[in-house]
Amino acid sequence: MIYSPTPSSLALVKLARTLIEDAFGTLDPETAQYNISVEDYAALLAKLKPAFIHHPEAKSCIQSILRDLAFDLGETYFDVPRMRTATSDDYLTSGIAYAFHPHRDTWYSAPQCQINWWMPIYEIESGRAMAFHPRYWTQPVANSSRTYNYAEWNRTSRFAAATQIGKDTRVQPRAEEPMEIEPQLRVICPVGGIVLFSAAHMHSTVPNNTGRTRFSIDFRTVDLRDARNRRGAPNIDSQCTGTTMNDYLRGTDLSHLPADVIEMYDTTPHEATA
Repeated sequence: MIYSPTPSSLALVKLARTLIEDAFGTLDPETAQYNISVEDYAALLAKLKPAFIHHPEAKSCIQSILRDLAFDLGETYFDVPRMRTATSDDYLTSGIAYAFHPHRDTWYSAPQCQINWWMPIYEIESGRAMAFHPRYWTQPVANSSRTYNYAEWNRTSRFAAATQIGKDTRVQPRAEEPMEIEPQLRVICPVGGIVLFSAAHMHSTVPNNTGRTRFSIDFRTVDLRDARNRRGAPNIDSQCTGTTMNDYLRGTDLSHLPADVIEMYDTTPHEATA
């Protein structure tokens, strides 16, 4: 689903741009890679991205976006917004600027009812967009999600992102068979426009060779009623364990999901099924 920019999505973009442009100073953020060493660039992002995630205005902007689109804030839970970067010509594609291979978010311990939200911070084009791979929305793919546990990832790998320069050595779920990325769908929306899609949809980062970095925002939502009733996309190939359900905050008062709902999804390796 594609939504036009809303006043609140534009406010979130404005916040992100302010932080980005303060961080890069006199440099154009979209071309700064040509004037900064890759190590310094990674160090800059290591400060910029958490500053955005934890900015006091970020969560209130998301609450307002949900309100703009008439979501039920009492039943809708969201996680913190993340700033993503896709630099050009393989300048930095690991760690803090990880370029995602074709994957489903459900390989990363996300619930089948999760909805992903994505929006560009600056104008984008096909060569620096996100790609969807519709042939795999109903076709299983052999993958290594059985090796992934969200709690273990947080304990051992999440905070090492800034050190992963040149090659990302962290264990992440990947396809274990050749994939055909065509046909693919690239959605181009205006700044602050919003793309909503299922966590089960196969998608990837488009290899960027445009000469300009893509900056985007994403966050995720779940509906409490869906979670309780296990409504969501069918699980056709995910075998990961653990859960991201601890991350979600209610749209009204930022409280966490009820403990019994989190427990429903918090599987251990011994409980996982193929």
